[in-house]
Amino acid sequence: MSLRPDETDLVGKWVKDGNRIVADQVELRIGELIAHELKKIAVNPDAGGWEVLFRDPHDGRYWELTYPQSEMHGGGPKRLTSLSPTAAFAKYRLSNNEV
Repeated sequence: MSLRPDETDLVGKWVKDGNRIVADQVELRIGELIAHELKKIAVNPDAGGWEVLFRDPHDGRYWELTYPQSEMHGGGPKRLTSLSPTAAFAKYRLSNNEV
């Protein structure tokens, strides 16, 4: 379940299963990661809650949760992308005291 060192970008999808739309395995995994593995650090103040920064306690990497298909109902499927510390601190206006 944990993120592998070679992973940098996870993009979930919603797929049709008969008459319903369901989350694919990547979408389900992202949900599990943000609920049980990653530590929430900050919400982007400029994105109205649609961009959230997490930190992986296992390796210290920063991960950004976004919704690239935001025109879809509920914001669409999730995307989890690794950010460098410099990019994370700048975008989320963090200081060393906040992480």
